[in-house]
Amino acid sequence: MSANLQGAMEDLITVFYKYSGKEGDKYKLNKKELKNLLHEELSEFLAGPNEASVVEKIMTDLDENKDGEVDFQEFVVLVAALTVACNEFFVDSIKNANK
Repeated sequence: MSANLQGAMEDLITVFYKYSGKEGDKYKLNKKELKNLLHEELSEFLAGPNEASVVEKIMTDLDENKDGEVDFQEFVVLVAALTVACNEFFVDSIKNANK
């Protein structure tokens, strides 16, 4: 894990390209690649019996240009949204602990 913002950005790019291009366009994630990335990197967010429908919903929500794939810019939207949600949870937890 990176200790600075530049390192975190490099890690994000590295993770994306680790999964993209195994099939088809090397600069985009198809549904199978996205599922593998989510399963390997964000498994706690996918836990549950409806994993397939969650992946489908994420794919649909991220695929802004409706080309059936997720490019890096679309992927960053997911990471940003999850980061905001985690931050809100963290802040709420701190507030509740201080009450």
